[in-house]
Amino acid sequence: MTTATADILIPHRAETLQVLRLMGNLHPMLMLAGDDDGYGTRWVILGQQVQPAIASYLMRAGFIAESGTTEFGARILALTAVGKQFLDCGLRWWAGLSLLDRIKARVFG
Repeated sequence: MTTATADILIPHRAETLQVLRLMGNLHPMLMLAGDDDGYGTRWVILGQQVQPAIASYLMRAGFIAESGTTEFGARILALTAVGKQFLDCGLRWWAGLSLLDRIKARVFG
């Protein structure tokens, strides 16, 4: 992880890790573009919406990148090499948490 990405707070850590887990299992995220200013843009994995704060964080930090488009014009986003490393770090972090810390991470982000 670069210094620039380390300075950015991870939104909803448990949910962000869940998104990364799904993507690590080869489920791409789809970005359904809205207006040019980003308003109305939606991100989905397996038909479930991803919170915009999580999707935009992963994109800004370079953890996911466009890998193509669908026939309907949706952008396909996949984990980058740095994103895979970030996922591995996240899995180690989660494994090291106690039950109480896991609950706190889910409830309070």
